[in-house]
Amino acid sequence: MAETIAMPKWGLTMEEGTIVEWMVGEGDPVQKGDVLAIVETEKTSVELTSPFSGVVARVLVADGETVPVGTPLLILASSPEEAAQLR
Repeated sequence: MAETIAMPKWGLTMEEGTIVEWMVGEGDPVQKGDVLAIVETEKTSVELTSPFSGVVARVLVADGETVPVGTPLLILASSPEEAAQLR
């Protein structure tokens, strides 16, 4: 089953984050803990890591884009076949 990864809230005052760089692309396999992207907040840059293993089905936010906390960033599928169906 596919899961959507959203912009997390890393601090009490964090309202938005900027995707500095995606470290993965559509179709890439990822393991739990792998770095998905570098996110810049008001105060620092943070590595966004994968909460589980899967295959990147879709990247929803481009490099350099700033989005509010809770915005869907990418979709992780459980298999390459599921990822292909979601593209």
